[in-house]
Amino acid sequence: MQQTIKHIARHFLSVRQQACSRAAAVCFVIISIFTISCEREPMLHLHKGGTDILVELPDIDLELQLLWDYLFSYDVEYDWQKEWLYGWDETDNELFGPLGYPEPTDFNIRRYFTNDVQFGQHTAPYKHYITGKTLSAQYDFGFWDILAWNEIHTSDGVQSVRIDETATYDYVTAYTGQTMMAARYNAPQYTRAFYQPEALFAGYESGIGINKNFDGFTFDEDRKIWVRKLNMTLQPVTYIYLPQIILHNNNRNHRIITAIDGNADLSGMSRSVNLNTGVTGPDAITVNFNMRMKFDRNGRSNDKVDIIGGKVLTFGIINLNPHKLNTRAYAESMQKVMAADKNNRHYLDVKMQFYNGKDSTLVFDVTNQVRRLFRGGVITVELDMDTVPIPQRSGGSGFDAVVKDYEEKQWEFDM
Repeated sequence: MQQTIKHIARHFLSVRQQACSRAAAVCFVIISIFTISCEREPMLHLHKGGTDILVELPDIDLELQLLWDYLFSYDVEYDWQKEWLYGWDETDNELFGPLGYPEPTDFNIRRYFTNDVQFGQHTAPYKHYITGKTLSAQYDFGFWDILAWNEIHTSDGVQSVRIDETATYDYVTAYTGQTMMAARYNAPQYTRAFYQPEALFAGYESGIGINKNFDGFTFDEDRKIWVRKLNMTLQPVTYIYLPQIILHNNNRNHRIITAIDGNADLSGMSRSVNLNTGVTGPDAITVNFNMRMKFDRNGRSNDKVDIIGGKVLTFGIINLNPHKLNTRAYAESMQKVMAADKNNRHYLDVKMQFYNGKDSTLVFDVTNQVRRLFRGGVITVELDMDTVPIPQRSGGSGFDAVVKDYEEKQWEFDM
């Protein structure tokens, strides 16, 4: 009986040990599989095979004459320098920066792999920051989309342009934010003016095919790498306008307008732009910028005039990609501008101080000029001071308002 019990016990112990051994073996196999799978997980989608490739960003045209190459009618090209009487001296350069576009040096790159589907939907992009215009990275064989825009550098470290990549992987949006300044005119949606964006350039190329034959690429023997120069156009998506108000007869007997407060607004401009398509957003905003007054300048008729001038950067006219419009087929392009901007107006307003100490905000309708110059250019207001009413403390005008012991009057002029 005792031997039988011992035999049963030994058998039970053996079965238990075998079960434990099998459990340990199963645990070991699971751990091993997990470890092997971690080691073999392909990086950068290399399950299809790929290679290092160097892509080069194209050059950027920075000359204003190349960007403002409007052909208004047969054999009549736009000469902005002839229209620009305000000039640009060292003080302007210190206050407002260079007259044209600065040369960008650093870029943000987004690479989208769409597998075997050309122009396919985007997934999470590979993100790069480069100095210069070349990027060396590893690419799978298949199709790629590439987006590039310049990194913005400001002297004070404060940037107005904001980049939004959160809405969707299919595009990136740049926009600008509100200031604390009131939008003084034509601001039905936003009661405050917006910052002008910094100079921003963007380019996008989609459906780039990379196959094992490297069609469209050249091999650099020195660097031992395949190279391709992108066909995208790196173009400005912020547009420069040069407003100038020419004051005639401002100093006939005495100077009527003696100064300005330096703030000005240009209304009806877009708040944002799609960096992939270059198309501006539908929200029309008022852009705040600065102007300066110069006295006793030479006018077009060799008369002495005073000029108020400045520079403003905007995202341009709403619902439009100005670079898709042909400046040589000007009449057709203007039809598209009118269709995109038909329910929108553009006003330039400047607060001026008169000789009697009163301040008035003068508002000018410059819609036709902004539309005419859909990629930017010189906006000119010719103002005969003999026709401008002098603001007085007394009176019954509905535009009168007393603020901090001075009277502000607003006049609207059709230009």
